[in-house]
Amino acid sequence: MIAEIGQFALILAFAIALIQSVLTLVGLKLGDPVIHSYARAGALAQFVLLVAAFACLTLLFAVSDFSALVVAENSHTDKPLIYKLTGVWGNHEGSMLLWAVILTAYTAALAMVAKPVEARLISLTFAIQSLITAAFTAFLVFTSNPFSRLFPAPENGQDLNPLLQDPGLASHPPMLYAGYVGFSITFAFAVAALIEGRVDARWARIVRPWALAAWTFLTIGIALGASWAYYELGWGGWWAWDPVENASLMPWLAGTAFIHSLRVMEKRDTLKAWSILLALLTFSLSLAGTFLVRSGVITSVHAFAVDPTRGVFILAILVAVIGGSLALFALRAGHLRPTGVFSIVSRESTLLVNNLFIGAACFLVFFGTFYPLFVTTVSDETITVGAPFYNATFNPLMGVLFILVPISGKLAWKRGKLGRILRLLTPAAMAALAAALLAFWIADRTRIAGALGTGLAAWIAIGVLIDLAQRIKLFDQPFAASMARARNLPLGIWGMIVAHFGLAVTVFAITGVSAWKQEASAFLMPGQSMQMGG
Repeated sequence: MIAEIGQFALILAFAIALIQSVLTLVGLKLGDPVIHSYARAGALAQFVLLVAAFACLTLLFAVSDFSALVVAENSHTDKPLIYKLTGVWGNHEGSMLLWAVILTAYTAALAMVAKPVEARLISLTFAIQSLITAAFTAFLVFTSNPFSRLFPAPENGQDLNPLLQDPGLASHPPMLYAGYVGFSITFAFAVAALIEGRVDARWARIVRPWALAAWTFLTIGIALGASWAYYELGWGGWWAWDPVENASLMPWLAGTAFIHSLRVMEKRDTLKAWSILLALLTFSLSLAGTFLVRSGVITSVHAFAVDPTRGVFILAILVAVIGGSLALFALRAGHLRPTGVFSIVSRESTLLVNNLFIGAACFLVFFGTFYPLFVTTVSDETITVGAPFYNATFNPLMGVLFILVPISGKLAWKRGKLGRILRLLTPAAMAALAAALLAFWIADRTRIAGALGTGLAAWIAIGVLIDLAQRIKLFDQPFAASMARARNLPLGIWGMIVAHFGLAVTVFAITGVSAWKQEASAFLMPGQSMQMGG
């Protein structure tokens, strides 16, 4: 009975999503003034129904109802409750249901905070979100039903994949999906803005919090996954340039560029077309990652082995989303005229360069991920693109980009003074040189990469601290007054400072585990021991 209730809720959510998207678009076309309230109610109804479906599936796992096929294949009576519950999304069907729940959670959140003054834009956004929800609930209903029955029911289940029996399963996938799916809202806003023909600083202010939320969740999800893979034997370490790992990195890179582009658009009302394109591409790359994981076209420790029908269905969604949105962009982009102007030496220019570097890095990851698939499709040859390719292309590109981080944060909008900024950052340059020389001397004089990485991390970290010190006038007034200024800094400034300082920590951590790692192979008999690194 529980499975049937969940199945009914899932089908009803699909029907409401489909009907709402059509009625909202028709109502907007006819100028119906009450269509916004209908759209809001429909968004909340979809969320409630999918939460109910997810609760039913969770209950099936909790009580070990092996008459449900997905429970029989991914659970066991003797497992601790945490692994029964996390097993809900430790499989294809359950994880896609979680995806749909998070998708409607974002739509419901928008329904709760949306202001009536933006009713038409919000209603269009609801319609687009509902179309996406309808596509994924149809995928669940017709190809990946999590409530399929198994008769006769076995006495016990096949158990959850041993590699997934880890506390990391409780946090990593939900955070990752919250990041992936969160960019659907910015995608929907971008499509709605293109339809409306209104892309301006006000639009950027509306969209930026949603982009930041999705990017934050995706960042946390990637970090949790890297931590899990670091201690899980057989997963290739914290980062192995696995295609599925790359699938999360691509939208993260595009999302990073998008956030910076939105900042320029919000302050200077420029980079309009570029910001819209990034919004479209970021969610498209999220869908591309879903296709990689669910289609079975790649072999990965992270991928789900699924039948080709599912891959074709997701590919159809991917083609519709990318093709439709890019076609609309091609038709409307010419009308997105920038109004702000800026000099070559300005924060806008450095953020534009930032976007170009990140875009190039994203393309390299995309090429390295999909080129082997292309070669396999057009020929019988099988190739792999691994760490040597990325070390030779991606890493140097990001290294140059990271050098610009402290400089960009200090330049003024519209027109900056580069000489003054370089003088302010002299202590950071000296600290970076000292850190690099120290790492070169202490660690291993043959490992230049370790010294460069350490120096780069110090350059970013000290540069961020100098920026903070100047903002709170740390050396120009009493300490108490500086602390008062620190408390009054805008939340966005603190977010930038924390993110950039976190980047410095990440660069140093990557340097440590990459340049200074030690590897050895040995056969040990019972009672024998081996010492390394000390």
